[in-house]
Amino acid sequence: MATMLLIHGPNLNLLGKRDAAHYGTATLADIEALVATEAKKAGLDVKAFQSNHEGALIDFIQKESASASGIIINPGALTHGSYALHDALVDTKLPAVEVHLSDVSSREEWRKVSVTAPACVGVISGKKEAGYIEAVQKLARQLKES
Repeated sequence: MATMLLIHGPNLNLLGKRDAAHYGTATLADIEALVATEAKKAGLDVKAFQSNHEGALIDFIQKESASASGIIINPGALTHGSYALHDALVDTKLPAVEVHLSDVSSREEWRKVSVTAPACVGVISGKKEAGYIEAVQKLARQLKES
């Protein structure tokens, strides 16, 4: 069975405690379970990772991408300024889908720019945890087409 990486950036370990209006009430464990269930339907295994540290995220991508078929990533605030994370995603040559729980396009001005999105085959924003289900489905379609 193919493996997808599920990567969560800074502060996502606090899901369930953060502003519910933006992020919903699901915890990180809830989202990981939801993704695992949806991925199984698509014939995918999931390897999940969360870190508040940019370098740890990049290390995980570099180490694990060799045994993965695709990536779902919520880079958190690193979305808006981490060119290193962008480059790590590009270097994998794997299809990646960027997910945001909140609608970043309707929030602060600085949140409206994603430097990581160009390294991805799609971006899903503002659908809370349902966005992760959509991301799994999008990634599964992408993998079947390639």
